[in-house]
Amino acid sequence: MKSLKYLLAAGIVGACVQLASAASLPGPLVTPQWLHAHRNEVTVVDIRDDMDTLSRAPRFVTDKKTGEKKLVETGGHLAGAVSVDFGKIRQNKMIDGKKIVAQLPSAEYFTKVMDDAGLNSGKPIVIVPTGATVDTMDMATRLYFQLRYFGEPRDQVAILNGGVNAWLQAGLPVTTAKVMAAKGDWKAAGEDKEILATMEQVKEGLRSGSDQFVDARPTAQYLGIVVKRPVDAAGGHLAGARSFPTDAIVKPVGAAHEFMSADDYRKIYAEFNIQANAPTITYCNTGHLASGAWFVDHEILGNPKTRLYTGSMTEWTNLGNPTVGLPN
Repeated sequence: MKSLKYLLAAGIVGACVQLASAASLPGPLVTPQWLHAHRNEVTVVDIRDDMDTLSRAPRFVTDKKTGEKKLVETGGHLAGAVSVDFGKIRQNKMIDGKKIVAQLPSAEYFTKVMDDAGLNSGKPIVIVPTGATVDTMDMATRLYFQLRYFGEPRDQVAILNGGVNAWLQAGLPVTTAKVMAAKGDWKAAGEDKEILATMEQVKEGLRSGSDQFVDARPTAQYLGIVVKRPVDAAGGHLAGARSFPTDAIVKPVGAAHEFMSADDYRKIYAEFNIQANAPTITYCNTGHLASGAWFVDHEILGNPKTRLYTGSMTEWTNLGNPTVGLPN
């Protein structure tokens, strides 16, 4: 009887170990091949801002010379995916009497958005954007940041590198069936203030010189040639900020856009005079593109001293704080 108990206990422990191993993510990025092999062990969360493309078939063209079929238009989604509208994951707020758009939501607001989409707790999460542009990949990083901020452990969230387009280019199937969401039970489990920079912390970092600031917007916006009105009240950038322009964050691979290797980013950082291990605050206009820069620095390069200023230039400029750059 005693030996039977030991055998049963060992079997239970073994099963638990096997389950934990099966549900383990390989890192902050996964490939289509990995996701296809582990599809039943994770929850796929599709994020995009054009929800009509969920039920639209992808479009391919065939090269007349080579006979190669090429993806030219995103369509469909991974079967069983939870669908999240990017436009709903952030929250407009009144700050000092001014409406500041697309801000980090409250825990209650974000929990409701994720539960309304049908997200349940209990499995690792793989976020799947369309991958059609750098903006879509940064939608994934913004959702990744918010899930991490509101309590998801680092080893329980990843992004499909290249998104739906990489999945399609790997020859894997999608569905155009309507996504039917049942109420989920996911809950925010806290707030990780170590990955967030507030406006006051930005001011202190500028005063003391303690932080490296990385601007993740297009070069024209960084210089003040273009001002993204009405989101921003002024153009230019934070004094001393380094530019890590949008088009340097991912690389095109066919119709997909993919994050690169840590070695690639170290070389890019050297070109832009960005330090890979310095205390860093990333920003853009609304914290969307800057979440991609945060993801590169914090998750791919492994710099734990990197924070995202989610308020970014929309909060900074609309509350009357100074910028430098061309007059506008």
